[in-house]
Amino acid sequence: MMATVSSPARRRIDEIGDESRRRILDAAEELFAERGFDRTSFVDISERSGISRGSIPWHFKNKDGLVLAVVGRAIDRAMGPEHYETVPRLAEVLDEYANWLRSGNSALMFMILTEAMRSTGAVHTQYQEFLARRRKGVELWLRKQRPDGVDPTFATERERAFAVALNGAVTGIHLQALVDPDGIDLDAALQALASVFDKHVADVWAQPTPEKERTPGKGSGSRRSKSR
Repeated sequence: MMATVSSPARRRIDEIGDESRRRILDAAEELFAERGFDRTSFVDISERSGISRGSIPWHFKNKDGLVLAVVGRAIDRAMGPEHYETVPRLAEVLDEYANWLRSGNSALMFMILTEAMRSTGAVHTQYQEFLARRRKGVELWLRKQRPDGVDPTFATERERAFAVALNGAVTGIHLQALVDPDGIDLDAALQALASVFDKHVADVWAQPTPEKERTPGKGSGSRRSKSR
């Protein structure tokens, strides 16, 4: 006779599956955005998700692990590197970002930033990795548009610099929209940023004008003649 799994054991199996993980993440994302990191407990998340409190550490070990998983999932949905691989224009990426921002949970990003800035532990490290992934997405998007004949070393350096600048601008607009939602037009601001960036994207690879050839006696030619 085939053995049957008792009800408590069956529930335990169900609670360590992908569906329970998703429910925990959904509940945690909502609660972190509503109450903040410090005011949300595993008990709160258990009640909201319908998953037992004891199953949460099985999935995420501790609260830091849970919050990092929440942030990683939320950002991947909005501005993961793969988004840049499939769209030809930055405006389309920022349009998706605006939709996520309006979802109601995007304040989570800054709540976790606060936690990351006051610690040097796992949250801090993971937030660094999150920012690096966002910059990497911009770099990938730029690389797909890189003109032929541009020196790769120079191009990579400039692409990294522009990725930092763009990421900073998007984050600034996001923060303003959260603090003063009635004071700015989110869509207009993001599309203005995209328009300026798309219009001047060629400047990313514009190399500086070479210095004029030095006159005899003042440059390397003079030093070479003295060494003879």
